[in-house]
Amino acid sequence: MTLDLIAVRRHLHQIPELAMHESQTHQYLLELINEFTTDNMEVFIPEQLPTAILVKVKGSNSSKSIGYRCDMDALPVSEKTGLEFSSKHDDVMHACGHDIHMTVAIGLLEHFAQHQPVDDLIFFFQPAEESESGAKVAVDSNLFSGDWHVDEFYGLHDTPELPAGTIGCCYPTLFAGTSEVDITLIGKSGHAAYPHQANDMVVASAMLITQLQTIVSRNVDPIQGAVLTFGQINGGTIRNVIAGRVDIKGTIRGLNQEMIQTVKTRIIEICKGIEVGFNCQVKVDINQGGYYPVNNNQKLTDRFMNFMQANPDVDFTVTMPAMTGEDFGYILHHFDGTMFWLGVGNTSALHTDTFNPDESCIEKGINAISSFLEFEMREDD
Repeated sequence: MTLDLIAVRRHLHQIPELAMHESQTHQYLLELINEFTTDNMEVFIPEQLPTAILVKVKGSNSSKSIGYRCDMDALPVSEKTGLEFSSKHDDVMHACGHDIHMTVAIGLLEHFAQHQPVDDLIFFFQPAEESESGAKVAVDSNLFSGDWHVDEFYGLHDTPELPAGTIGCCYPTLFAGTSEVDITLIGKSGHAAYPHQANDMVVASAMLITQLQTIVSRNVDPIQGAVLTFGQINGGTIRNVIAGRVDIKGTIRGLNQEMIQTVKTRIIEICKGIEVGFNCQVKVDINQGGYYPVNNNQKLTDRFMNFMQANPDVDFTVTMPAMTGEDFGYILHHFDGTMFWLGVGNTSALHTDTFNPDESCIEKGINAISSFLEFEMREDD
């Protein structure tokens, strides 16, 4: 039995679901997995992540356990591709290509169900990558221990920046780590004609944002780089009333954890200075969750890149780090492993309502990854 992977992908595309609510996706994947379950396979649904699926394919002569992760959730985006198999769920879309991720994983799982691997393979169908960090929940609850322990982890992310089926990778950092920043300034509202009787948080927030924007330019090594962006600011109700409160929301991006911590520390220090300078209260909440930098392991990534470069059937390219975030970084913070790109062709950007991957990437991706995993199982540590 061989699955029609294009049909699988298109079905998944029609039933996108948000983080921690991937019930239809979960059920459909289980139905597919049950079609080719063998005596060498075991399926486990963890209580901690009830929409997740773990599948172990037992090796014929196992000396280690290799993990392969794919993410399942979608985004709150209203699809405008016009495809016959567009999303059936209002205002939810696989605009990040997780339907491609799952289809490649199902194809790999079917391959190894039919061709028993040498080492154990553990497939992790993970909910909640886009928000709520399902990877962190899994790792923190010791999901990959005991009978389900993993020695090394692999995972992909699709990209429209590469031709369909092209594999891309780099060392050490593929994706930046990210943190959410919420800042609230509290002063005193008042009449616009009597500023001395109020404490204007619009002025204070303007000074704060200006000072915060010096962190990257003056506290971050320019060779390493970081991003501090504030995309939302809310304050005031009408032109002739001084605002006594302003809320600011933004994001930190950094290629290593030390750099992210440097930016966090400076944000807190500058906010304390604004408190003193403007005699106001500044509340700061910085939340990283599981979105650590995706730092690839040198030994495993060298093997991965060398294999892909030497394989005449694979189009491979060395890529640059990206400032996008991925909670696979939390997995790689605790396990050796490698994340890599799978090109999906020149469609619109990730997270847009017209994102439409070239489906020819699916078979090419499966062939490249399965070949590498079989090679990795033959390698002596």
